[in-house]
Amino acid sequence: MRGLVLSIVAVVLALTLPASAETKTICTLIADADSGRTLVEEGDCAKRMSPASSFKIAISLMGFDAGILTSPSAPELPFRKGYASWRPEWKRPATPARWMKYSVVWYSQQVTQRLGEKRFKGYVEKFGYGNRDVSGDPGKANGLTNAWLSSSLQISPAEQVDFLRKLVRRELPVSEAALANTAAILDYGVQPGGWQTYGKTGTGIPRGADGRSLKDERFGWFVGWAQRDGRTVVFARLIKDSPRQSTPQGLQARDGLMADLFGEKSPLD
Repeated sequence: MRGLVLSIVAVVLALTLPASAETKTICTLIADADSGRTLVEEGDCAKRMSPASSFKIAISLMGFDAGILTSPSAPELPFRKGYASWRPEWKRPATPARWMKYSVVWYSQQVTQRLGEKRFKGYVEKFGYGNRDVSGDPGKANGLTNAWLSSSLQISPAEQVDFLRKLVRRELPVSEAALANTAAILDYGVQPGGWQTYGKTGTGIPRGADGRSLKDERFGWFVGWAQRDGRTVVFARLIKDSPRQSTPQGLQARDGLMADLFGEKSPLD
């Protein structure tokens, strides 16, 4: 019995201890997709934050459902001067697969602009995504291209998990092709513990109560789902860290959660 207690304590510590001296895990939440039963819940999972690039899951569903995206390899869109180009990988043509792999911001913006404001807002409403606010920055009328980038759209880890449950249970108002193609470009493959894992990272700068960017902080998401032996779980991890860390916070959240949950010794076993 003492050994079992120590094992449980070790799992809890692994899920809650920071990845570095400055990293704080805001929430780790894992639920059974079928029943909705919470399997792991640590931290403040009701805290809303900008979805940042984790919103690409929703944009992918919209784009494939609307026929703007047609397969993981199409359409290939060219990079143009004036597009967001913070990373060298963004300065070249992108397909849906490359968009997701390298988290290409301008490709997201091309998809939402092709959707148009009415359809974009309609999808967010039908998805019940977070606070559903796609107005963008006050006075800038940029919701169609920026609502999810440390702006008006906010979502909590608990709401991420609710959205993902609807996705894997096929309860969202999108086509089977949209679901299949989105899964294809989110696929991380089989992890050491045998879990086939799908997910998306997100990194951004939080805002204070006055709406100003908290430039000394960064947040990171990793959200998605995993399947093994006919079982599906959905997950969300949200962390906060200093911008001095060289690894993007979304990647920190991803690597930490993958190691904690889907390694050879998983608390989900």
